[in-house]
Amino acid sequence: MKNIAVIGAGTMGNGIAHTFAQSGFKVQLIDISEVSLKRGMNTIAKNLDRMVAKEKISEADKAKTLGNIQTYTNITEGVKSASLVVEAATENLDLKLKIFKELDEACPGDTILATNTSSISITQIGAVTSRPDMVIGMHFMNPVPIMKLVEIIRGYNTSDKVTNTIMELSKTLGKIPTEVNDYPGFVANRILMPMINEAIETLYNGVAGVSEIDTVMKLGMAHPMGPLQLADFIGLDVC
Repeated sequence: MKNIAVIGAGTMGNGIAHTFAQSGFKVQLIDISEVSLKRGMNTIAKNLDRMVAKEKISEADKAKTLGNIQTYTNITEGVKSASLVVEAATENLDLKLKIFKELDEACPGDTILATNTSSISITQIGAVTSRPDMVIGMHFMNPVPIMKLVEIIRGYNTSDKVTNTIMELSKTLGKIPTEVNDYPGFVANRILMPMINEAIETLYNGVAGVSEIDTVMKLGMAHPMGPLQLADFIGLDVC
């Protein structure tokens, strides 16, 4: 795989594009908004600057990474030579189904279609394409360049070949891919969201305050941040 198209230049999309580009892939970053593309590229540049400042990469590495990314506002133009497309648009079912119908028509027949969805059925997304065996979930964690986990979600029709290809590809990014099946919330959010909800109930019932709840979970359960802090980080609307 040489060319990776990423749909959406928001927080997850620009992080995914950054990660692939830094690993030497040619990336086509696609968004309907030129403003979003510029903002996404600025975010990537700033994140690379932080890595240079920490001496994790060189200025030459930064320049090479940015040089590996091209931006497009037209999906058809952006995906025409893609080996893999990773969709990272808004978490909205109708929008994702529309995008995947368009990708199925615009992409070469051997292009793998992946989605970064954290909750929408891979099987349902794959069903609107003529290649459900080549549709798979790649659920990256935020911030993408730093977090090691990628949930690899198989739809009911996803082939073993595609699954194995994406598992190996994730390893080349320095990630730890973990295969899960297509159930609501997959693993990460199936467990995380009830925990966050229970933390909110614990606060509501007056068991403890915000900092106390988060401290118990950080120090007692070795979580890097407490569930209430994490809920704010994710965004309560998204939760």
